[in-house]
Amino acid sequence: MASKTPHDWLNEHGDYLYRFALARLRDTHLAEDAVQETLLAAMQSQSYEGKSAPRTWLTGILKHKIIDLIRRQGRERPAEDFSRDESFPDEFFDESGHWADKPAAWAAPDGELEQKQFLAILQDCMDRLPKKLAGLFLMREIHEDGNEEICKALGISTTNAWVMLYRARLGLRKCLELHWLGK
Repeated sequence: MASKTPHDWLNEHGDYLYRFALARLRDTHLAEDAVQETLLAAMQSQSYEGKSAPRTWLTGILKHKIIDLIRRQGRERPAEDFSRDESFPDEFFDESGHWADKPAAWAAPDGELEQKQFLAILQDCMDRLPKKLAGLFLMREIHEDGNEEICKALGISTTNAWVMLYRARLGLRKCLELHWLGK
């Protein structure tokens, strides 16, 4: 059912927009802010022409608001967050560049991903990562955004994106091995 007025959008689409924002931002306050900014921008712009469903149009606006929030966070986050431990990747390798401790084999990743315990631990591991690394990992691996889109959204270079993604993967690997695989 199509919305009759912009004032109905909050009641009809607010919960969906909030869940959409929360899945990407992983912060209740930021998700609420993004939805509020989206609805405010939609009401102020008066550019809805009915060519798509209101939810589709609002989600498009919300995506841009989320990207703006992520950019703002990247500019406001202190540099210490990105380099907590510069030796971090090195602990996985010996002097010759080979694995110091090979990654544990996962029996059936598809089956494990479906388990609620694994998802809870994965979320906890994501929360332990610096926000920018976790956001980049979500955009690339979960939402399957392209590298160019990610770099543009975060205002970073391609090389920086790959380094950050590498660090995010290593951090998740270490955390999952400790908390899920019991290594």
